[in-house]
Amino acid sequence: MYINGQWQDAEDGSKFVVTNPANGDIIDHVPNGGETEVKAAIDAAAEAFKSWSKTSAYQRSSFLYRAHGLMLERKEDLARLMTTEQGKPLKAARNEVQYGADFLLWYAEEAKRIYGETIPAPRGDQRFIVQQHPVGVVAAVTPWNYPISMLTRKIAPALAAGCTIVLKPAESTPLCAIAMFKIFEEAGIPAGVVNLVTAEKPAAIGEEFVSNPKIAKLTFTGSTNVGKMLAQGAAANMKRVSMELGGHAPFIVFDDADPEHAAKGVSLVKFLNTGQACISPNRIFVHKSIVEPFIETLESRVRKMRGGNGLEDGISIGPLVGPGAVDKVERQVKDALDKGARLVCGGHRLIENGLEKGFFYAPTVLADVTEEMLIYREETFGPVAPILTFESEDEVLEKANDTNYGLAAYVYTPNIGRAFRMYEGLKFGIIGINDINPTAAAAPFGGMKESGLGREGGHEGISEYLETKLGGFSI
Repeated sequence: MYINGQWQDAEDGSKFVVTNPANGDIIDHVPNGGETEVKAAIDAAAEAFKSWSKTSAYQRSSFLYRAHGLMLERKEDLARLMTTEQGKPLKAARNEVQYGADFLLWYAEEAKRIYGETIPAPRGDQRFIVQQHPVGVVAAVTPWNYPISMLTRKIAPALAAGCTIVLKPAESTPLCAIAMFKIFEEAGIPAGVVNLVTAEKPAAIGEEFVSNPKIAKLTFTGSTNVGKMLAQGAAANMKRVSMELGGHAPFIVFDDADPEHAAKGVSLVKFLNTGQACISPNRIFVHKSIVEPFIETLESRVRKMRGGNGLEDGISIGPLVGPGAVDKVERQVKDALDKGARLVCGGHRLIENGLEKGFFYAPTVLADVTEEMLIYREETFGPVAPILTFESEDEVLEKANDTNYGLAAYVYTPNIGRAFRMYEGLKFGIIGINDINPTAAAAPFGGMKESGLGREGGHEGISEYLETKLGGFSI
């Protein structure tokens, strides 16, 4: 763990195992922190905030620029570590490292753009000045599916704003976090400004985050259920929160779209990270008139996908995070087939060529999916593409919005009027119109409804770490 500028083990010496999900091999053992360590980290961050919050924007920017340069220098090493620890194919890991570095660069620049304003006052002897100030010590919890980019997406704006931070990474992927904190250390970020606590069981860490009075804000990326619990605890202590939670993204293909082009788009985004992405399409609505050529193209592409260890060439499907994830996918697929869905391809665990040692599931396409099936309601977080048909714009808009989630949605149509109607009518925070990658460090990322609170990325991302302070001066 990295606390107050020092690397240390847990006070009781306990450690937990980190394994490779592709083959079950033990990669390393990391410190198993608890209440003692997280309190020490929070105390260090609170003390460091006194000086860090007073540094100039240009000083804070310079540290982020240095960290960005170091990330790019170590891009290949970071990517290989991510593939080993998390499982995604190496090409995808390289892309994530670049994406993660983009946040350091973007917020190195945004640090210098935290503007205030003057407001005309109603009295001649009065002046109003508004400034933005850092909220204070930030507690951050990051997920296993994007173990580097989700880390920089929180740390970069927090530091740019003048906050200090204590981070608990997912217990499945602590090594990526450790590698990143070594970069922060080498970049010269002062002691106590960034702190890392690793733990096998997160409950004690989360409890301290929401109850400790020195924590001003909690930022969390993970499941909706855990997010709700943390938000409840934070609310009891009036802490600021930002939450990036689950998703249940619709992917809508209209009859005027090219079905082959749309199917290629689905194949790229649905099976990205083995479907383990909160913006992964979970309900694919295809107009009845073009569904067969769509399925034909999608099937041909999916059958070519190879599952295996992401460090091997030609692998596009990595392992799921663990046995529970495989069980969930199996349960959803079985339920759909029992209720009349048609299995186009896949539908089974991958166990050949040694894959039985990992957590692999074949990329799967289901046709004739209906609203009665579990997969229509539950987020899958796995490599299953469920296809439904529709006939009218109003019908599909109503079905797409029929979910408690509201993170991402996708629409394929060349009709500009229809595109705008769907963009305005879909109750989701991110809408990709003929675009399967509507994300960037410069763009706000976040959801509506039970998909979360607040935004990360863009100029909105730094606002989450700032308080507005008004000065009224009588002269």
